[in-house]
Amino acid sequence: MVEDLPSGLKARHLAETDHPRVLAVLDAWWGGLKGEAGATERALLLPRLYFQHFTTTSFLVERGNGEVAAFLVGFLSQTQPETAYVHFVGVDPALHGQGVGRALYQAFFALARSHGRRFVHCITSPENTASRAFHTRLGFTASAVKPDYDGPGLDRMAFTISLRSAPTGIA
Repeated sequence: MVEDLPSGLKARHLAETDHPRVLAVLDAWWGGLKGEAGATERALLLPRLYFQHFTTTSFLVERGNGEVAAFLVGFLSQTQPETAYVHFVGVDPALHGQGVGRALYQAFFALARSHGRRFVHCITSPENTASRAFHTRLGFTASAVKPDYDGPGLDRMAFTISLRSAPTGIA
């Protein structure tokens, strides 16, 4: 399912019971990005419905003791049949640089390809420089900042990668 994880980590698909566990790590993992408004924004981006309706296209990585280590919430677009979408990803900062995020994306890319998808899209806030750099390293192409993309004051940058042109070792 998710390959090339560091020793001691295991992956599985999300379950509804993971919702409160994932919400519990958001503030610590994002280091207070954008303050209290950022914390509220992150929590609102992950309502329980993602943990109910997108479990087969989403992943959770756990440590041996069951502690959440990383997650990826993604889905196959119903409107754009060639597109898959990564909605939200988080990796424990203690695991940054160890290939966990890359492994999650590789698993999602493989899943998307198996369903005939050609593109993967995602967005991030312009302030999230770590996310922007990560997606660029994976081979995503970034848009310019899209003002008010998710509502007044909620600017975003959109990222796209073609699964057909991306090297299989990366995507």
